[in-house]
Amino acid sequence: MPETVTKLAVKKEKAPESFGMEVWQPLDSLRQEIDRLFDDFGRGTWQPFRRSLFAAEPFWREPKWAAVPAIDVVERENAFELTAELPGMDERNIEVKVADGSLTIKGEKQEDREEKKKDYYLRERRFGSFERSFELPDGVDADKIEAAFKKGVLTVTLPKKPEAQKPAKNIEVKAA
Repeated sequence: MPETVTKLAVKKEKAPESFGMEVWQPLDSLRQEIDRLFDDFGRGTWQPFRRSLFAAEPFWREPKWAAVPAIDVVERENAFELTAELPGMDERNIEVKVADGSLTIKGEKQEDREEKKKDYYLRERRFGSFERSFELPDGVDADKIEAAFKKGVLTVTLPKKPEAQKPAKNIEVKAA
């Protein structure tokens, strides 16, 4: 059975004015108010909490670093290659864009599971998204960038321009 590789379109567009990557945290303002209250109450001698109890991530939320996939970057003779493991994702939910000298990879995952039995009902929903941006290295031919998705692994190939592929010239060091 031959394996299929799905090629993804690489979109070229103008980059937005800002790259706001802040995560919305609905309880953040409440945490700040509680911290302020304890700071006011504990001025001087007694400070019950040096560090907020709410500073740690809640048990039901993944840590922030887990929400963004690690991306391996390898430089080959004729191209750079970016590889990201995106298990459980579908190529329809992945977007690769080139704009103003940067490469942006976006993805969104949604999962909805429902289980009905005679004595219980279970419904779980999980969702999340990520976005990673990279500045294109000098010598990359932005018009020939390709992206492929196979078995949960995204591979983005950034081919080098012919002049960037020339081998380095060794210069002989002479004794003076």
